[in-house]
Amino acid sequence: MIEFLDNLDTSIFLAVNGAHSPFFDNFMTMFTGRFIWIPMYAMVLWILFRSCRWQTAVAYLLALVGAIALTDQTCASVIRPAVERLRPSNIENSISDFTYIVNGYRGGSYGFPSCHAANSFALALFVALFVRRRAFTLFIVGWALLNSYSRLYLGVHYPGDLFVGAVVGSLFGVGCYYVARMVTSRIPALASAANPAGFGEADSSSVILKQLTPGASLDSLTPSASLRREIATVSTFRLVASDMMIAAFALTLAVIIIASALR
Repeated sequence: MIEFLDNLDTSIFLAVNGAHSPFFDNFMTMFTGRFIWIPMYAMVLWILFRSCRWQTAVAYLLALVGAIALTDQTCASVIRPAVERLRPSNIENSISDFTYIVNGYRGGSYGFPSCHAANSFALALFVALFVRRRAFTLFIVGWALLNSYSRLYLGVHYPGDLFVGAVVGSLFGVGCYYVARMVTSRIPALASAANPAGFGEADSSSVILKQLTPGASLDSLTPSASLRREIATVSTFRLVASDMMIAAFALTLAVIIIASALR
């Protein structure tokens, strides 16, 4: 069974990796970079700190950093040394002779699972759960998928590396999100508008009021005019911030496309 899956993985890799063009060589090389997405990462901070009280934003930020750190270390320091699966681009791998290498980039020795895919999905699932907006979820998961595919295109990962990496990253992203949510809901000093109405949660004013009023009992809460305005403001901030993150992605993508076409 393992041999069958390995052969299938290799066959899919060779079929996909063989489809190349000068434009996409440049495009995928730039798209897979970490630093080029700094504007989009900055928008994640904007989403956190503009749609929550700062205590809650810090708690969620620490959880997000923890999700990515746990994901990266699990893949790079635990699974890879245990499995020792050579990258298809590794010159010690017999398949490297049939692998299309872009600009001489071969990556490290082992590639199972993909840290790129894992970290991308950890970030994507965490932020998607925080925003809870269908259009935004489609966008951020699409970004993670394309970021993962770029690794296959460049010849440094098999499809199986990407799939397992995505699973590991998704588990840590979802798990750390719910840990942060549990912590912020149980500690009065951190309780805030972590899940305002309009982002996929049940539209319950009592839940929203509880989050916006730390330490108060549900029975004692009444949606005053000022509290309703605060709820509306929080929801608006999160909506605008998620749109700004999509805009940052679109701008960065435009830069990548133009730069790839001009090379």
